[in-house]
Amino acid sequence: MTLAGAERTALEDRLVALIRARGPITVADYMADALFHPQEGYYTARSPIGAEGDFITAPEVSQIFGELVGLWLVQSWIDMGSPSAFNLVELGPGRGVLMQDVLRAARLRPAFLDAAHVLLVETGGRLRLEQRRRLKDSGVRIDWADRFADVAPAPTLLVANEFFDCLPIRQFVRGTVGWRERLVGLSPDGAGLAFTLSPTPPEPAIDLPPADDVAEGAIFELPDAAESAAEEIAKAVVDHGGRALIIDYGHLHDGFGETLQAVRRHAPWPVLSAPGAADITAHVNFERLTRAAFNAGAGAHGPVSQGAFLERLGLPFRLERLSHGKPPEEVMRLHQGAQRLVSPNQMGELFKAFCISAPGLPAPQGFQS
Repeated sequence: MTLAGAERTALEDRLVALIRARGPITVADYMADALFHPQEGYYTARSPIGAEGDFITAPEVSQIFGELVGLWLVQSWIDMGSPSAFNLVELGPGRGVLMQDVLRAARLRPAFLDAAHVLLVETGGRLRLEQRRRLKDSGVRIDWADRFADVAPAPTLLVANEFFDCLPIRQFVRGTVGWRERLVGLSPDGAGLAFTLSPTPPEPAIDLPPADDVAEGAIFELPDAAESAAEEIAKAVVDHGGRALIIDYGHLHDGFGETLQAVRRHAPWPVLSAPGAADITAHVNFERLTRAAFNAGAGAHGPVSQGAFLERLGLPFRLERLSHGKPPEEVMRLHQGAQRLVSPNQMGELFKAFCISAPGLPAPQGFQS
């Protein structure tokens, strides 16, 4: 239901009309429309990242994040045998800040940049425009794709920072008579959106825990889209060589509880209010990503906390070098940004680093115990 005083979006009107005509839709379908509708989706029509947007990501917090990721990618390229041509892919590249920092750090190995074909997987027109402006002087071949499936087969290094949390999930609720799928229907007055439950049980093929072992009211989330994406990436690195670095917030194992959430202007926002005007995410289930990687024959490393990962990659040393000779206020800004990345009560523990790797490669940097 739309909040009092909040604008009603055109996408909300579309969804209300659709549900009125055809019945409730799944949470996954709602997320997909709210985030990626071709005209009115959050990521296709807006530029949401940064202090002036709705949320801020690690690359926007500190350049050290992207520089260390860049060095991780260079080392992974070396581990692969330094192929003379490879795809450097970023999923959900935001404003292009991460890739800008990656390419700057990679100048330490000019051969890496000579071999790289940068491919940014981005559906949003406004974000693509920002990426083009930011990266126009990078000196590296850059192309754009709507989907990872559109990227030509080749040895691949892939990075996805806060991408998997945006992929649609399905939700199931333990009711009085077993599992029911949570759906998005109409509010009691028929004018807005509200959650409801399916009248019939889910099909038997859906991988749900036995209902008898679960308390009434429990919510179970299935990240079908994330599992499919992880398996697609894993197949690519198995077939052609490479690695994928996934950094996101999430949990290590299957469990119960709702993680679906929305944010607008850096504050929590009701999930069903003003679709298309707020970011909607769900925590990443790393157990299922690991399973998807193994199913494709790939290796999986981690997850490890973002704080531990960045410190193992040398964050303290990079911070010290960046701070050298800077005025005190700049040194303070650099230290505050680095602290935000690694502090357990900020981004350091909530966010995790996870690697999908072609078999036969050495353990990736940052993941060795």
